[in-house]
Amino acid sequence: MALGIAWEYVAHSNPFVIPPLGNIAESITNDPSAYWNNLLVTLKEVAVGGGAAIVLGYLLAVLMCEFKILERALMPVVMVIMVTPVIAIAPALVVAFGFGMLPKYIVTIIVAIFPILINSLAGLRAVDPGTLDVLRVVDASRWEIFWRLRFPGSMPYFFAGLRIAIPFAIIGAAVAEFVAAGEAAGLGAMVSIAASQANLEVTWAGISMFCVLGLLFVAALTLLRRRILWWDNHGRAPK
Repeated sequence: MALGIAWEYVAHSNPFVIPPLGNIAESITNDPSAYWNNLLVTLKEVAVGGGAAIVLGYLLAVLMCEFKILERALMPVVMVIMVTPVIAIAPALVVAFGFGMLPKYIVTIIVAIFPILINSLAGLRAVDPGTLDVLRVVDASRWEIFWRLRFPGSMPYFFAGLRIAIPFAIIGAAVAEFVAAGEAAGLGAMVSIAASQANLEVTWAGISMFCVLGLLFVAALTLLRRRILWWDNHGRAPK
């Protein structure tokens, strides 16, 4: 409520900085199909790019945990990519992979994969040493150690990574739509075009949809975690 009042005050005092909330809502209701179609494009980028980042990040974490030499070989590459500005990578990806959706998927993967990789790797290694010794004494295979000890133990860390990776996937999709040439579709492209035309209503409507999308994903992830990791919710089972 306080934020809305402050927004309206600033909007009416500085109409060329931010528009009133009513104007933003009116922009959406006047052309809902345009916002919906662009939202679907962004959702596709988040689903494909973010989903691939989740799967690849966890698989890489498992491989690095099991094979130390692989970690020593890949981690420097991972760190180099992580510190490279993704805005600088996107144009090169367009040159390499064309003007379709693939460069946008790759940008989203690059932005979202690191929280999954780092958190999952930490979780896979944060096992009880005594339990690990017992499994090795009884000659448990690597698969049995992974399935019975490392995998369940890594899940709280994995979900902690998801809480970071999913918003990052949305950011990655937005950045890809800003800088990757090609089809001007998606909420990011809508915001970029509207901002270049000084159309504040459409600009802030697109930004607000990004915010709502992120909040919905985080809320859904919180509910999913409570259901799956009920044993880690302070000892309380889900209702």
